[in-house]
Amino acid sequence: DGFLRAVGLDSAERLAVVPTDQGEYYFAEVERRGRPTAEVLPELVPALIQALAWPRSMRWGTTAFRWVRPLHAVLCVFDGKPVPGSVDLGSAVPGVAPRRLAFATATRGHRWHAPDAFAVASFTDYRARLEAARVVLDAETRRHRIVEQAQALADQAGLAFVADDALLDEVCGLVEWPVCLIGAIDPTFMDVPPEVLITSMKSHQKYFPLTDAGGGLANRFVMVANIEGADGGAAIRAGNERVLRARLHDAKFFWDQDRKRTLDSRVPALDGIVFHARLGSLGDKVRRLERLGPTVAGYVPGAQPELVARAARLCKADLVTDMVAEFPELQGVMGRYYARHDGEPEAVADAIADHYAPAGPADRCPSAPVSVALALADKIDTLVRFFTIEERPTGSKDPYALRRAALAVIRLVLENGVRIELVPVLTAAKDLEEPGDSAKGTRGRLTATRRVAGWSKPVDTVVLDLLAFFADRLRVHMRERGLRHDVVSAVFAVAGDDDLVRLVARAEALRRFLDTEDGADLVLAYRRASNIVGIEEKRDQRDYAGAPDESALAQDEERLLHQRLAKAGPEIARALKDEKFEVAMAALATLRTPIDAFFDRVTVNTEDARLRENRLRLLSQIRASLA
Repeated sequence: DGFLRAVGLDSAERLAVVPTDQGEYYFAEVERRGRPTAEVLPELVPALIQALAWPRSMRWGTTAFRWVRPLHAVLCVFDGKPVPGSVDLGSAVPGVAPRRLAFATATRGHRWHAPDAFAVASFTDYRARLEAARVVLDAETRRHRIVEQAQALADQAGLAFVADDALLDEVCGLVEWPVCLIGAIDPTFMDVPPEVLITSMKSHQKYFPLTDAGGGLANRFVMVANIEGADGGAAIRAGNERVLRARLHDAKFFWDQDRKRTLDSRVPALDGIVFHARLGSLGDKVRRLERLGPTVAGYVPGAQPELVARAARLCKADLVTDMVAEFPELQGVMGRYYARHDGEPEAVADAIADHYAPAGPADRCPSAPVSVALALADKIDTLVRFFTIEERPTGSKDPYALRRAALAVIRLVLENGVRIELVPVLTAAKDLEEPGDSAKGTRGRLTATRRVAGWSKPVDTVVLDLLAFFADRLRVHMRERGLRHDVVSAVFAVAGDDDLVRLVARAEALRRFLDTEDGADLVLAYRRASNIVGIEEKRDQRDYAGAPDESALAQDEERLLHQRLAKAGPEIARALKDEKFEVAMAALATLRTPIDAFFDRVTVNTEDARLRENRLRLLSQIRASLA
């Protein structure tokens, strides 16, 4: 009955019944005849306009209609003819009649260069007449014109234009008739760090900085106007330079004021900034990093623990400077400048700037030892803290960017070859608690441990959850590098391994081996042996693991396979222990011929019970060796 209502039918007799192995399926055949497009558009267009989603919307005048901008006209022409219809704008004022905006056949061009309305009959006509009225309809065309004009201006000045895709996209949405001009930065501000100048120009003014032959910031920039100036753009250029001077004056003031205090003197102020309501302050986090950083440094060759601890103490201090308050995107970058000004070691200054990286898959990964150690400690602390209070990513939400943090740890480890043992490091991070944490009720949470195969000691449940989280992220990372799904799963089936570098090396070696003829054949042999033993173990309700009886090996093929397995097993074990994975794969390759001969000439399920059991034990050894 519910199905009938859903499809708009009144009788089950109008349904088709199709019997299947799973039961009867009912099908309804519903025919809805189409209508002429011109009849559909008056209903469709207002619905589409209303359905456009905007993060923010506004209401205009007395109307109740909300949209991204005030809606002044709706141009609607089909097949060269006007489409009758309107959009209901409603009324937000009692006593004022609702207003409807009728579809029109006319539009307007550039508000200054071509303000008069004109009628259009087709889309081709629409685009051509807009172009004539100083409006470039296509965003890609506007983008191309901006890049072309900016590069020409830069070439004339002997400088280089470096396109910023995000800024280009934004500027393309701000202009309809792009006109590029070149302006100058007042020399007074050129001693301010270039990152500050660039950030101010891009974020506040939407200007494109230019670089000199050495790649350094030049005292020139490109602005994009939306109008052709009668004086060749002189007034527009002067006005923009004046506005930029005011912006950069503020930046220079912050730069000069911030350097009057050391970073170290700002650290106590971090106690007043909440890291998370249940995890205390940024000051608590910094104190944890001071203790965790040297532990991580022990795994990073060349990372001096005392420098890592010093960098950890200062890494968040620039958050309370005036410059970072004005330009939050410069956190870390300004910390490096201020640390250098304070006379801190260069490795410490670099670590302050680098410890947020990598912020994404395209971001640069730090390589300096102190920077790597601090970046790892910062992200590991964040992961452990949030997992401890059960603030973990879900299928659709990750408000604290924990997946990104885990991928950053993976990149830091793999790209720098850091042989870090995750279990002891995560355990050390879990055991670190500051007074701020305790006051928020995190002490003692989720402290249960569990004994897991492959680990000599019980492992904290939070640490185990994090290991599984890292495994999922590493699977994604490895698949993006072209590793097959079954190879990744096989590597992660090895219990008790928390060394990411070793896991990836093992996976790469296995992939190369499986790409060979020997590898492909051994996979088939492994599956065949596993299937046979598994089926027989289930049927006999017993385990066939263990060494076969040599005296019961009746055929040459059995004896040869037993000898090769006895020799290859220890060789494979030694090679895996020494992380000589190619040697292990070579030892595996020697098993191909005797395994093929065994399956070709030996009957496993023979009527002789003793022979059958012995041969199943031999197959069990194949399963164990190839696993």
